[in-house]
Amino acid sequence: MQQSVVSCSVPVEVKSVCLPVGWKSYRSPEGRKYYVNTSTNETTWEPPCDSTTTMKTTRTHRNSVHGRHNVGATGKVLEHPDVLLRKTSMNNQSPGSTSPARRQNKEKEIKETKITINCVTFPVSTSTPEQQLLKPNEWSYCDYFWADKKDPQGTTTVSGFEVLLQKQLKGKQMQKEMAEFIRERIKIEEEYAKNLAKLSQFPMAAQEEGTLGDAWAQLKKSLTDEAEVHLKFSSKLHSEVEKPLLTFRGDNFKKDMKKYDHHIADLRKQLVSRYAGVEKARRALADRQKDLEVKTQQLEIKLSNKTEEDIKKARRKSTQAGDDLMRCVDLYNQAQSKWFEEMVTTSMELERLEVERVEMIQQHLRQYTTLRHETDMFNQSTLEPVDKLLQSVDPAKDRELWVKEHKTGELRPVDMDI
Repeated sequence: MQQSVVSCSVPVEVKSVCLPVGWKSYRSPEGRKYYVNTSTNETTWEPPCDSTTTMKTTRTHRNSVHGRHNVGATGKVLEHPDVLLRKTSMNNQSPGSTSPARRQNKEKEIKETKITINCVTFPVSTSTPEQQLLKPNEWSYCDYFWADKKDPQGTTTVSGFEVLLQKQLKGKQMQKEMAEFIRERIKIEEEYAKNLAKLSQFPMAAQEEGTLGDAWAQLKKSLTDEAEVHLKFSSKLHSEVEKPLLTFRGDNFKKDMKKYDHHIADLRKQLVSRYAGVEKARRALADRQKDLEVKTQQLEIKLSNKTEEDIKKARRKSTQAGDDLMRCVDLYNQAQSKWFEEMVTTSMELERLEVERVEMIQQHLRQYTTLRHETDMFNQSTLEPVDKLLQSVDPAKDRELWVKEHKTGELRPVDMDI
């Protein structure tokens, strides 16, 4: 980003002695003395002592253009006094420190340390120290989704925020599918309970007698008890698992996500617009500087009748273009700062919502396993009487009982006498 600049005051002539004919001395706005040949407009920081120095500075100056540095015979930077109109206020440097040549070098250095991708400016990792994470020691959303990525289709790009938003919407879909899965589990339980109850009424082996008959009758009755257990299990699955999964974050959730999406997208569009303004202002400044350099060269080599007033006018336009560029850069930075702040705030909110969703699902799936264990326990209790009776089955006892009930006489046949 270019630094703010201010216009210098009109050069102040300084009374000096022992100067060659045609030379006058002035002081720059910083108080430094420099010398001007009033016939040729050549300048030098060093006092001109003889014709040799004058010839060297003359050759050097004719090779210069407006705002570009010259190197004189003594190695010092030379600059025309009319060029001393715009200086860097932040650094308070000497005349010539903000010439286009050095400015271009400075901009080159900036470009080497920063890069703009899709209108967002990033530091170049190879030339800058590693940035400190906003939330160190955490894999937080707000630290890892600043850049855009290519769409899986490969034709467009998707913003990092859009990736986070899709994660939220996918989570909502997964939650819905889990509820549907539990609903299918409930249907199976209900159908199973219905079939158990129906089977318990079948008359098969109803005529079995004795201790074995008692055990068989209890086994059939246990099916009715087990059916009731499964109906209770399905009912609790509906109220304690399926329903919470369905109702957690209703239709308003998608509306809230759209609001986030539109808000961040609007800030990003504003950033794109500001960046376009910067590029336009940059091109305008380059055009003004080029025009000023051409007019200055024409004046110096007497190829045009352009007056000093024309040069000053071109210089004013160049100055205005520079101010416009700085204003556009400032607006761009404001827009990027606002987008940055909202990205951090919103991504952390999305992070919180995701934690809340996962913990909610964890809680209700744990409730599912608890209910399932309880169902097994109740099922086990329905089988306990069956187990007890089966352990009591005694073939000898059954035979005794049957004999007592069905006997027709205790006397045995014997041989007939002759």
